[in-house]
Amino acid sequence: MKAAGIIKKTAGYVLLSAAGIIMLYPMLWLVGASFKSNDEIFSSAWFIPHDLELSVYVRAWRTVTPYTMGHYFLNTFGIIIPRMVFSVFSSVLTAYGFARFEFPLKRFFFSLLMCSMFMPAIVKIMPMYMLWGRRGLLDSYIPLTLPALLAGEGSFVLMIIQFLRGVPKEFDEAARIDGCNTIQVLFYILIPCIKPVIATICIFTFLWTMNEFIEPLIMISSVRKYPLSLILRLSADSTGDGYEQRKIIAMSVIGLIPSIAVFAAAQRKFVSGITAGGLTG
Repeated sequence: MKAAGIIKKTAGYVLLSAAGIIMLYPMLWLVGASFKSNDEIFSSAWFIPHDLELSVYVRAWRTVTPYTMGHYFLNTFGIIIPRMVFSVFSSVLTAYGFARFEFPLKRFFFSLLMCSMFMPAIVKIMPMYMLWGRRGLLDSYIPLTLPALLAGEGSFVLMIIQFLRGVPKEFDEAARIDGCNTIQVLFYILIPCIKPVIATICIFTFLWTMNEFIEPLIMISSVRKYPLSLILRLSADSTGDGYEQRKIIAMSVIGLIPSIAVFAAAQRKFVSGITAGGLTG
């Protein structure tokens, strides 16, 4: 019986390890392909390259523009950080209102919020372009960050509402007896209880903004103001280096580092935020 248990556990670890390798292989191939020539990239599925030419990362960092990737990282973070702060602020306030208060047409407004979750993002791009264009704010980061103040992501609001429903209202009442007003109840009582879901919103906002392509492409016209996603595409379209595939792949590897680091650092809060937000109710 004991030997059978050991065999069963060993088989489980082997299967999990094999599944993990299969899932990680595309990432391994991406890193290996950044050192391969064009011919080797398209002729071999094995991720280990014949040669390790580290200079490709130096060329990738310089990009095809007068600016380095460091400049475009700063541009990207200049969009991500305000968007993250605005999304958390507006989503928490909106969810607090729906979860803790009664007001006229509450069900109607909540239905509108939920309907917005099913609207394709591409539908709103042209109206937003015309709106910001009439105000002379195109080719800036305002069209990419300011809308986050309006709690446009209904999924974030729903996650926080679900989380708040799991926090007993007796906490609010006890805080009010101690002299807290409505805003103090939110900041001192409820927000500490919903830190996992706030972390989840921050991670989603970070990853989505890092990967966003269409909206920055339409709203921003200056190469100097491009985020990282646009400069990767611009480099892929360039023929100045004879379309060196490994340089584009090396730029992609560099661009992935912040996303991997953020997700790895906040993985536990991300998982707890997703599970708690989905199971509460």
